[in-house]
Amino acid sequence: MDDAVVRAERTVAAMAEWLAGGGPEHWVVETSGSTGKPKRVMLSRDAMKASAAASARRVGASGQWLLTLPDSYVAGANVIARSLLAGFEPVIAAAHETFAEAAAAMRPGPRFVSMVPTQLHRILEAGGDDLAALAGFHTLLLGGGPIDPSLRARAEEAGVDVVATYGSAETCGGCVYDAMPLDGVAIAIGTDGRVRISGPTLFDGYQDDPAQTAEALVDGWFLTSDAGTLDEDGRLRILGRVDDMVITGGVKVPAALVARRLREHPAVTAAEALGAPDEEWGQRLVAFVVGDIDAGTVREWVAAEHPRSWAPRQVVVLDEVPLLANGKPDRQALLALATTTPEPR
Repeated sequence: MDDAVVRAERTVAAMAEWLAGGGPEHWVVETSGSTGKPKRVMLSRDAMKASAAASARRVGASGQWLLTLPDSYVAGANVIARSLLAGFEPVIAAAHETFAEAAAAMRPGPRFVSMVPTQLHRILEAGGDDLAALAGFHTLLLGGGPIDPSLRARAEEAGVDVVATYGSAETCGGCVYDAMPLDGVAIAIGTDGRVRISGPTLFDGYQDDPAQTAEALVDGWFLTSDAGTLDEDGRLRILGRVDDMVITGGVKVPAALVARRLREHPAVTAAEALGAPDEEWGQRLVAFVVGDIDAGTVREWVAAEHPRSWAPRQVVVLDEVPLLANGKPDRQALLALATTTPEPR
């Protein structure tokens, strides 16, 4: 049996015991470490149960889940917990040859799955039985990174019920569904534009790191690393990470909005943007694109919608965006690609 399947089965058994009150006080998951050293996040039983209950209320049902994500990260742990709390062991996708076969192993009733955009993109591209099986799920929770509107539109045209989620390990995963916070979750925007979150799904702290805990948990609020806005209806819009604001030649450029613009180009299948150190400009904005497109077209496409000063100074064309195990872009690997490229293109 595959090692990943064995590990997942052990995690399911440990989670069942833990939810029933056995084992350690906290369930500990690691952050993705996409921007540096991973942190070990301590989640309480009450927080995990509150997250599962709020999610079920929002989507209108509960039932068995299909585990397609690493069980060591919060999204995978949530899938296991929610399935167990609904009375079913989750089906482990890695134990089956195809997505369709894994779905066929599930019990009758509402079925649920959580994915990152890359996984959804691959199923849409493959089509066939896998896509037909996905369309039979009650809800697909899609998170872990920016969601291209065209990707969601393609999924919904294929009959897939998609809910876009936002959250982190510190919030028991997704706590905002389709831009609206789950019941009991409060969202605020700090004076620095930083998104703050409170409610019953918050973590209890970082394991063995009280100093970092004190920085992140302030007066019952988790201070995220994301910048955002709230509209008059309370809908949250994420602008990108606070440290995604690239200051190049004295101009502030929101890298996340540049990446979002690039994903709208018909020749681009994936895109990211971030700042890299630059002797002349302080930082230079680097665009990483997957697709048949050249640097000049990239710059003109961005400048057609945003100020020309937002156009990337460096463009790196990739076969695929490097990803972490949880499906999020590997920002450290991207930065290494930017800084090892001899000449900006």
